[in-house]
Amino acid sequence: QVQLVESGGGSVQAGDSLRLSCAASGRTFSDYSMGWFRQAPGKEREFVAVINWSGGITDYAKSVKDRFTISRDNAKNTAYLQMNSLKPEDTAIYYCTVASRFTSSATMQDYWGQGTQVAVSS
Repeated sequence: QVQLVESGGGSVQAGDSLRLSCAASGRTFSDYSMGWFRQAPGKEREFVAVINWSGGITDYAKSVKDRFTISRDNAKNTAYLQMNSLKPEDTAIYYCTVASRFTSSATMQDYWGQGTQVAVSS
């Protein structure tokens, strides 16, 4: 059974940093893209970042570009999201995803984690 388990969320102040982790199990995802999406209260789920199978190609939402960095360690079947200079508008539940193609589309993700809460206060 495939599982994606996120960790690293928490409550921080504006300007702080957090590092989210996503541990995948149930199969090897070294040939899949991995991504992060988020959903703020009262808003639709939105794309944050995606990384291709090798880690050589990444894409980011404009709102997080230059502040967030996605990476992966295929030996550990784990993806990461380093979040710097956090803003109150980054407050959301962050979800890890896996997809068979490199895409920012939520509907094209094959697997989703349960999410981890990030709260940023001003």
